[in-house]
Amino acid sequence: MELDQEKLTEVVHLAEDKKGGDITLLNLKGISMVTDYCLIVTGNSAIQVKAITNHLEEKLPEIGIPVMHVEGLPDAKWVLMDCGGDLVIHIMTPEQREFYQLERLWKDAQEVSFASLV
Repeated sequence: MELDQEKLTEVVHLAEDKKGGDITLLNLKGISMVTDYCLIVTGNSAIQVKAITNHLEEKLPEIGIPVMHVEGLPDAKWVLMDCGGDLVIHIMTPEQREFYQLERLWKDAQEVSFASLV
């Protein structure tokens, strides 16, 4: 399954539905052998991280994006959702996001502007 702009926009909106913040979408095509896109979302607490995760787990299959595996529950400080080879979603508390700085890890990736998705 190839993710198009419409599906990427829907994924971002689904994360926003549960007040996910500081949303970053990275294009990893040609950089990562694991995934094409990486979505990083901040939840202000473990409860919010769980809420965002549950919402995405329920809604992603409805828009044609499979959820293959979820790691990080029930602790919910950092949840990783594997959506096949096209998308990996990281939902993190602010402390985890600051500590791990995934954007720095993937500094060669192009950040996808949400304006370009509309």
